[in-house]
Amino acid sequence: MSDTARSTVTFEGRFAREFAEMAIPWRAEEAPDPQLLVLNEPLAVDLGLDPEFLRSPEGLLLLIGNAVPADATPVAQAYAGHQFGWYAPRLGDGRALLLGEIAHSDGQLRDIHLKGSGRTPFARNGDGLAVVGPMLREYIVSEGMHALGIPSTRSLAVVATGRPVQRETVQPGAVLTRVASSHVRVGSFQYARATGDVGLLRRLADYAISRHHPAAAEAGNRYLALLEAVIAAQASLVAQWMLVGFVHGVMNTDNMTISGETIDYGPCAFMDAFDPAASYSSIDEGGRYAYRNQPLVAEWNLARLAETLLPLLHGDQDKAVELAVEALGEFRPQYSAAWFAGMKAKLGLREETDDDVASPLVDELLALLQAGRVDYTSFLRNLAKAARGQREPARGMVPDMAAFDAWAERWRALDPDADAMDGLNPIYIPRNHLVEEALAAATAGDLTPLGRLLEAVSNPFEERPGLERYAAAGPEDFAAYRTFCGT
Repeated sequence: MSDTARSTVTFEGRFAREFAEMAIPWRAEEAPDPQLLVLNEPLAVDLGLDPEFLRSPEGLLLLIGNAVPADATPVAQAYAGHQFGWYAPRLGDGRALLLGEIAHSDGQLRDIHLKGSGRTPFARNGDGLAVVGPMLREYIVSEGMHALGIPSTRSLAVVATGRPVQRETVQPGAVLTRVASSHVRVGSFQYARATGDVGLLRRLADYAISRHHPAAAEAGNRYLALLEAVIAAQASLVAQWMLVGFVHGVMNTDNMTISGETIDYGPCAFMDAFDPAASYSSIDEGGRYAYRNQPLVAEWNLARLAETLLPLLHGDQDKAVELAVEALGEFRPQYSAAWFAGMKAKLGLREETDDDVASPLVDELLALLQAGRVDYTSFLRNLAKAARGQREPARGMVPDMAAFDAWAERWRALDPDADAMDGLNPIYIPRNHLVEEALAAATAGDLTPLGRLLEAVSNPFEERPGLERYAAAGPEDFAAYRTFCGT
């Protein structure tokens, strides 16, 4: 790396420096022929990085960790986790590296993190690599979520490595450069607690407070306040997933952040037809992480976090448990309030609309959508037209038109706000068939579909001519759509 480049990029090594017990210094594998597939220029600018430099040969080496500033300390982070309910005491970054932290334009630190950068000591039987398709999936969906206003890790770049990778077939390798408020997870706390070192656990909690929930530092019991803040953040986050029909697909405790950001877009998808049982993960055979189960799983994961914090909550074990249970008891009402307020808003109902009036409307509408296997996103977008008196686009989507008419009459009597609905109900989301189309084309070397899809989902609420196919429901054969984690 040139002296000029060194002077423009500075990684702090705060996590590496403060948590040597949870970080193994490591280097990314050399890429034989790095080629930039996509660069998030606005995000680069927000991070104080020069997009022109990042597009240069030296910049590409930085993005994949092959050339980092001399004082940087890339590390593989250690964490534990419950995967599909089963505890694994030592997971960690098997194919990932934290390059360090960098200051964002908002004044807060962001982690710069790699996926697919090669085997680390946590790799177990994996090859530590990633391929173009899943890395571009994370780029598309994470940027789509960000545009929807949902807290999310983000994607700075995807770089093809020039290395063939064996999966079911041989596929082109790639590295994703991910940006996050941090990569501290519930699984990080599980790992720290399992060491038996309460000092380490306390330091990790203090770190989480300083980076993500600083108000907790002013509370009488700062660690209880931290737990309460994470519960509130996750209640809000999962409610937002549910409101847009997003199915995460792999809600293991190592994939739940302390910050409240969505992380790890492996077997994820957006619902087409409304179906509470929707599950798109090839490895979730029992539907543990199905759409309707996400709030319950979030609560279960938060209980695992509470268990790790017991030694910090109170010196008396029974009192610590009592405090934890009381805090966890707030998740359901917080989630329910956030989801219901969101649904009222999506239906254009005023905040002051009586809940006893709004609640039956919400329940009956979702029952209609489920019974008719109605496209969730398109219907809600069309419903704003019904609020303006154009009933047919929404009405024609529901097989039981008489039931819709009866529902719509009661709903229209409440004078729904169509403009507000258009600002909350997206017309463009990363639809599964379009994502697969873009990934297949990119894997074959054609990035045009990727660019068009990103153009649509990066501005999801504003209808634009020429993007009609990006607003259309998926084909019937995508009803049984399955996604894969890419390892």
